[in-house]
Amino acid sequence: MNIVVTLKQTFDTEAKIALTSSGSIDDNGVKQVINPYDEYAIEEALKLKEANEGSEVTLVSVGGAGTESAIRTALAMGADQAVLVSDPTLEAVDELVAADILAKAIAQIPYDIILSGRIAVDDGSAQVAVRLAEALGLPSVSSIQKLEITGQSAVATRDIDGGSETIEVPLPAVFTAQKGLNEPRLPGMKGIMAAKKKELKVLTLADLETSAAALNAGSKVTSYSLPTPRSAGKIISGEPAQQAAELAKLLREEAKVI
Repeated sequence: MNIVVTLKQTFDTEAKIALTSSGSIDDNGVKQVINPYDEYAIEEALKLKEANEGSEVTLVSVGGAGTESAIRTALAMGADQAVLVSDPTLEAVDELVAADILAKAIAQIPYDIILSGRIAVDDGSAQVAVRLAEALGLPSVSSIQKLEITGQSAVATRDIDGGSETIEVPLPAVFTAQKGLNEPRLPGMKGIMAAKKKELKVLTLADLETSAAALNAGSKVTSYSLPTPRSAGKIISGEPAQQAAELAKLLREEAKVI
């Protein structure tokens, strides 16, 4: 079984986001990690590999040279090899372009199952995996919390309002991983050392027989802004009756919730 996992490197969720003087995101000193939802996809791929002798897990990512750090971490977890499409023009692509480039890269390698995180925590779009499935002409099931493979088909279970939904699809297919699917493993020292020797193939747009001019993005970020800082809380003094009256006034006139 050939299992492909798409991987994205994102800011650590605990990182403090700041903007530069030009209005772009300042990534100086910010820790970069594997997108947390992609970790569930990687773990599920490794579980499938362990349950099916002879299987291989290939990571595929789009990004700059810095993405290699996240890829090496995933290789240390147990993935077998990786493909990175790295090109200066791909530093800030939208979901449409990312899916198209991933599709071109994945089309060059064998695959039976493609796994991805449900969503990337930096842009929150949850579009790339389903766009990838469309580009490759494959069925897809999003936000799965259980996956079973039987012959040439897969049965996936996901939560819906008021219950769960079970879907059977033929392989190959694309699945996006949700929290609760599994518990991602931590790479051990042996895995970290082995990851240094595993193949990381770097491709350019030219290798995929495409160019920056051919990448017609559907959207473009025009500006970034930080959330409005929260105002300081208020302490109401006085007797209980006075406090209650003042609180009611503030809720009515300032908060406008009553």
